[in-house]
Amino acid sequence: MSENTMPHNDADAARQARLISLGLYERSVEASANAMMITSAEAPEYAIEYVNPAFERITGYSAGEVIGRNCRFLQGDDQDQPGLQEIRRALAEQRATNVVLRNYRKDGTLFWNHLYVAPVEDTDGAVTHFVASQYDITEIKSYEMTLRHLATHDELTGLANRSLLNDHLRGAMARAERSGSQIWVVFLDLDRFKVFNDSLGHMAGDVFLMTIAQRLQASLRATDLVARLSSDEFALVLCEQPGHRLNFLLLERIANAVQQALQFDRKDFFLTCSMGVAIYPADGVDAEQLIERADMAMFQAKERGRNNYQFYTDAINQRALERMQIGSALRAAIEREEFVLHYQPQLDLDSGRVIGTEALIRWRHPEMGLVYPDRFIGIAEETGLIVAIGDWVLRTACQETKRLQGLGHPDLRVAVNLSARQFARSDLAHGIEAALQDSGLEPCCLEIEITESLMMHDVDGAIGSLRALKDLGVRLSIDDFGTGYSSLAYLKRFPIDNLKIDRSFVSDIVSGHEEAAIVSSIISLAHNLRLQVTAEGVETEEQLAYLRNRRCNKMQGYLFSKPVPAEMLPALLGACLPAPATAL
Repeated sequence: MSENTMPHNDADAARQARLISLGLYERSVEASANAMMITSAEAPEYAIEYVNPAFERITGYSAGEVIGRNCRFLQGDDQDQPGLQEIRRALAEQRATNVVLRNYRKDGTLFWNHLYVAPVEDTDGAVTHFVASQYDITEIKSYEMTLRHLATHDELTGLANRSLLNDHLRGAMARAERSGSQIWVVFLDLDRFKVFNDSLGHMAGDVFLMTIAQRLQASLRATDLVARLSSDEFALVLCEQPGHRLNFLLLERIANAVQQALQFDRKDFFLTCSMGVAIYPADGVDAEQLIERADMAMFQAKERGRNNYQFYTDAINQRALERMQIGSALRAAIEREEFVLHYQPQLDLDSGRVIGTEALIRWRHPEMGLVYPDRFIGIAEETGLIVAIGDWVLRTACQETKRLQGLGHPDLRVAVNLSARQFARSDLAHGIEAALQDSGLEPCCLEIEITESLMMHDVDGAIGSLRALKDLGVRLSIDDFGTGYSSLAYLKRFPIDNLKIDRSFVSDIVSGHEEAAIVSSIISLAHNLRLQVTAEGVETEEQLAYLRNRRCNKMQGYLFSKPVPAEMLPALLGACLPAPATAL
């Protein structure tokens, strides 16, 4: 055997191995359940050069119909998608990316897909092609929409539930504050409905409730909302329109709609209703408070013989005086430095260690003692003092966290909530940057929390503000996630790092099927979007075990610790949650 024979045979063997390998790759792509495409890297068309059988099956297009075309035909007229902009940037920059897109089959039907695109280089490192994989997520999207509807709507009537009512009312109050208009919150109770329900049966009761729900919706304007709160209790939010003040005729129309005959088993039945009305801002500036006061007025209508309406009047002047007094005391509290921060630890569920805290304000009033924020934050928002208070919270949280880091906890983070007025400020990013520089705290150790509903008032404006904060290097979190009703459609547009599951869902995840499904869906959605998840209000070992099993990232709640003053934190920072096996 000559000296050249072995290398020649080795080269043949290597070549044969490559051919076998290439054949295996080709068969694998052909057999893939995901739609696969290979396109040219030549701009601007990036023409399709290959599609696998799964692409033909999913889209309805044959390979012959798409070879040589740009992929944009899959989106049809639906070209205004953020994901498409990202795809175009990635192709131009010759880098990998993944987005969620709405695509359309050859027959016009919509399907959602998670698209992965990656560049393919030749032996010299030049990008010659792009390979794309489409994963059909239509069923997941449908499930998300179902969960979102369950989270915000009454199952029987399809009306808004209390969560959606509160969110809608908060948004309506914010708009009314800007325009100087009124809102009427109406609490409506069907008179003697229990008698009908008990005598005719629950089927008749359900028919009546569904009919009443339809009538209430038909009697309201497009800007109003009707929600079902319990069996026969409804809440209505009536918003004043420019040039058209709210009046009694609208209440009469609602009452007349309820009083129309109800048919069941070929018989006519008649119901009446009692209504109580609370007015924003005269009767309160908090959603729950307005509903509560409307409820009180409704009971007054019941006491006055039913089938009428009453306006809340008790202590309106006293409430106005109280607002003035608290507002004046708040101004003094800022000057006298009567505020203090308490911190609730946030723990990593994998390690069980404390990794951060949430800063929560308290007011040490010289006469009232320790005052919690639900008693003064609303008035601070109304008077504009929330801006100065919020600035103090931010500066103090940064300073105290930096001090705690120096005590042996260098990676400790702190989360700070922003109010609506703070988030709307044009110099928001500058103020946060100044607080970080003054304290010496690294930006990555500060997490800014913004409520879900706050961002939905002005989505484009919110995105701009969030990007400005993201450029500083701080972390961004959506607080009370799950209580809104539009965020899923925009979530991928927000440059956020973390979702905080509202405590109202966490409290019932062990006993409530719907709450458990919502929490699982939020965790799954967040992880698919490469976001972390924090559960609020964790109070039991069972809740902890459930969250760990669903791979929730972080938690905070009374199970580990209540909010504590800064001087008590060092004793907690070295503590740990029980290991998962113990918790289970």
